[in-house]
Formats: sequence, structure tokens, C-alpha cells
Amino acid sequence: MDMQHGAVCQKTLVKVSSLKWIKYLTDVNICSNYYPIMRNEKTFENLSGIFRQNSGILHTSEAIKFGVHPRALYRMRDEGRIVELSRGIFRLAEISELKESDLTTASLRVPAGIVCLTSALSFHGLTTEIPHEVYLALPREKSAPKVDYPPLRIFHFSNETYAAGVESHMIDKIEIKVFSLEKTVADCFKFRNRIGLDVALEGLKNCLEKKGSRAKILEYARLCRIEKIIRPYLEAFE
Repeated sequence: MDMQHGAVCQKTLVKVSSLKWIKYLTDVNICSNYYPIMRNEKTFENLSGIFRQNSGILHTSEAIKFGVHPRALYRMRDEGRIVELSRGIFRLAEISELKESDLTTASLRVPAGIVCLTSALSFHGLTTEIPHEVYLALPREKSAPKVDYPPLRIFHFSNETYAAGVESHMIDKIEIKVFSLEKTVADCFKFRNRIGLDVALEGLKNCLEKKGSRAKILEYARLCRIEKIIRPYLEAFE
């Protein structure tokens, strides 16, 4: 009986030991899903080099194309080596903060978006308003994206008005698309009921003071079908 009892105890110990070993392997596997062993990934310095070669900012999909595993990105983030600007967009922590972080991040998250209305007025220095959202124009057939940051306010434009008066500007080596001075003023009068007539009037006044073209304003006003509305205000500011 003692021998049998001893055999049972030995089997029990082996079973318990096996269970602990299985639990250990499971725990290791779970951890490796989040933080894989770095010898199977590029070194942190190589990863940082990839960021530097791309203006210090990468989207997850871009990083994958360069051979960077997403788990390596999250490990770098957790260690403070990179900063997550918005979901799936990372900035190398060692570079200076973006000058227009909201605009550049919005442009990265919504490549089809064009900075418009109050945000465009602010960009051109035509308003004292401080937008708490990034105003973006999209074509009517394009649905509004779900973006966690920055807060966006989407306006749908016809194909003609969406394509007219677009300028490209490089900020922190990132291209953003913004409507021109004159196009922005015309758009503000078209959407005056949504952004406020006072905002549109301030934009018009400041645009003219910056030597904006009256002819171009009228040209875009005709495109936006608000020429009759804006013309009296143009005449009043002569």
C-alpha cells in the first residue's frame, strides 16, 4: 500500500508540475503576443532610423511596409520612444512637436480632406476665431470617417467646389491641402448659416486687407452660387 501510495503521489506531483509548466508556457506566449523577443525584430535604433527617414512620423500601415511589426511599435510607444498622435499614427519622441499638430494629424488620418472654412481662415490668418475642431471638406459621395483625434467637423462639397482653389502646403514635412484665401471666403458665405455670418464677414474684410483678389472672390462666389449674396458686402468694403 505504501508503494502504491508513493506511486500515486509521484503521479500527482508530475501532474501538478506539468500544469505549472503549461501555465508558464501559456504566460510566456501571452506576453510574447504583446512584446515579442527583440532578436526577431529590427533593433530599436533601426526602427528609429526608419522614422527619421520619414519625417519622424509613420502610420501603422506604412511601418508594416518597411518590415516593422505592429507589436514593435506598441513596445516603442510603451517605452516612450514614440508618441501616438492618433490611432495608428506615431511620431518619434526625439523630434520636436508638430507646429500644426491638429492639421497635420487630420491630413494623415483623412488624406482626402481639405482644410476649409474656419480652419482655413485660421490657417491664412483671416480670423480671430480659435477652431476647436478641424474643419475638413470632402466630396459628397465620401462618407465621414470615424477619427478619435483630432476632433473633426466634416462638410460635404460638390465635386466642382471640392476641386476648386486647392493649395498644397508643407508643414513639418507633411503635405496638407487647404483652400486658398479667396475660395475660403466664398465657402464661408456659402456655409454662413452653419459657421456664422460674422465669421464670414471678418474673413472677407481681412482677406481684402491682405490684398486678396476681388475678382477671384467673385469667381468662386459664382461657382458656389452666392454671388448675389456676397457682392453687396464686397462693395461695402471698397
